[in-house]
Amino acid sequence: MLTPQEMAQADDIAANLGAGSFPLMQRAAQAVAERAKALSAGGSIAVLAGPGNNGGDAILAASILAEEGRDVRLFLHVSPKRGDAAQALKIQGGRFAALGDFDPSDHVLAIDGLFGAGLDRPLEGIYAAAVERLAASGLPILAIDLPSGVDGTTGSILGTAAPATETITFFRRKPAHLLEPGASLCGRLHVADIGIPDLVLDRIDPQLAANHPAIWADRLSVPARAAHKYARGHAVVFSGGHSHTGAARLAAMAALRGGAGLVTLMSPGSALAVNAAQLTAIMLRRCDDAEQLAGHLSDTRLNAFVLGPGFGIGPDARSYARGILQAGRALVLDADGISSFADHAADLFQLGAAAPDHLVLTPHMGEFTRLFPQDAAEQNAGKVEMARRAARQSGAVIVLKGSDTVIAAPDGRALINETGTPALATAGTGDVLAGLVGAQLANGVPAFEAAAAAVWLHGVAARLHGPGLIAEDLPGQMPRAISALYSLCGFSLPGWPA
Repeated sequence: MLTPQEMAQADDIAANLGAGSFPLMQRAAQAVAERAKALSAGGSIAVLAGPGNNGGDAILAASILAEEGRDVRLFLHVSPKRGDAAQALKIQGGRFAALGDFDPSDHVLAIDGLFGAGLDRPLEGIYAAAVERLAASGLPILAIDLPSGVDGTTGSILGTAAPATETITFFRRKPAHLLEPGASLCGRLHVADIGIPDLVLDRIDPQLAANHPAIWADRLSVPARAAHKYARGHAVVFSGGHSHTGAARLAAMAALRGGAGLVTLMSPGSALAVNAAQLTAIMLRRCDDAEQLAGHLSDTRLNAFVLGPGFGIGPDARSYARGILQAGRALVLDADGISSFADHAADLFQLGAAAPDHLVLTPHMGEFTRLFPQDAAEQNAGKVEMARRAARQSGAVIVLKGSDTVIAAPDGRALINETGTPALATAGTGDVLAGLVGAQLANGVPAFEAAAAAVWLHGVAARLHGPGLIAEDLPGQMPRAISALYSLCGFSLPGWPA
């Protein structure tokens, strides 16, 4: 995945390697024309072209379609005066109508080539009016690169934008193709090969990608023939009091289904009976305070902890987190665990810095805002940059949850997840995710890769279940989700069905 700035670098590098910038534009235009033909068997096609290279793609596409006998009308507000876009208009013959005269009702398809991923200011004036007419028309739209008005880096809307039926982009996807609200405006996405060689990526070294097993599969712990339960790690989840136990049990079951060899629920005495009545394969231990926790930590086999689901907000959560991290164990801090540090963020960040690769924070935006108010206040920077800043500040891997969950590491690496589904918008699914991260950490997977794998599996499990999902359903889908992961990665497990 490339940011708009990195895509501009890719274009320049490819052009200097001999591809030439105008031939790249010609191939992009050909790809646009092919998608336009697929979307409209006949009738008039409106081509809205802007002043830059996105407009140049549109102008050349209009020329190609006209040469093939299609009824095409090109609309411009300002004709390009230099560069490849000006050359494109010269080839087209300079025949166009004023953008202000665009009437969607006269056409069967519109090609939106006004502005692409590089737009950095709100649409206004003639351009905004044209996009608003387009949005209100219901006309099928083919967007070039991105729907005009979508910020290519953040996915935010710059003034206004029209939802596309399809979007065609080139070489690699851009962040806004996965980040909301821009992602929802793209419709079906096509990535066209226009002749940019993959070797340009070596020079750019992008630090952002879609979350995919190809990135982290080699860091997973795949059970070996001689593996035993202790080789797969021992995850611990903390329960809240007697009336707040369900979230922790969800996380614990997710940790067990997610691959931890053993899982223990640590419960205050007041909740032991409630939890004991609900547990089978998950073990139960009493833990009333930090002193008792210190005793449990003497068992070095307990290697990954989940703190927060239903635990309660307050000093106990802070002292537990401190004890776990200072003992050199991995910690997933979620929900109440995060909120407990809202007024003590510096303490948490100090702990994270002193325990690199041991802390994963899994906030939704509300919890993120409480822990990182300054970063949250700068939402114009976008979700990826907010998560990166928070990871650098805290020394933790950040899982900033949502339909477009972002996973960010302190070293700047970041992933945008695309396995999410609206079915996950139900109570308790975040607790399950925390348990899945805990399972990966118990397996010995590094924190960034553990978080990425858990988020990916979480979404796949929800998709496998389908409509009607509740949080309790997710752990039961993990065997199928893990099987899908292993199949995708080509893992072979002795004694397991292929």
